[in-house]
Amino acid sequence: MAVAERARPATKRPPGGSDINLWTWFFMRISGIVLLFLVLGHFTIVHLMGGGINRVNFAFVSGRWSSPFWQTWDWTMLFLGMLHGANGMKVIIDDYVRRPGARVALKSTLYVMTFVLILLGTLIILTFDPTKGRSAVLGGIAG
Repeated sequence: MAVAERARPATKRPPGGSDINLWTWFFMRISGIVLLFLVLGHFTIVHLMGGGINRVNFAFVSGRWSSPFWQTWDWTMLFLGMLHGANGMKVIIDDYVRRPGARVALKSTLYVMTFVLILLGTLIILTFDPTKGRSAVLGGIAG
């Protein structure tokens, strides 16, 4: 006995507009390639070169984050990684959560948490004060 699967109705592209799914598809491919280089570079520099992972401590991170280049590198890795992951979770929610209320709740939580984590990561990277051992804005325990 064959089971007929109900096809989803085709969505029309708005005239003169762009399909958000197409742009998120492109974003996933481009961010994935950029993240590949960022993460492999990070892994090579932090884990393989020099003294390896044993040299990673507060002084190592302070030295890296005193340079705008490394702040930008780490922030880009954070930003693209969070957006890439959030976009992937959005696709999973769309594919597997059938109830509209649950879908809205999960996606809203995902968007808020992604925004909060990107904001906190940005604040920490940009306001980190190596002389105090903490973020100048967020505070924390001095090491």
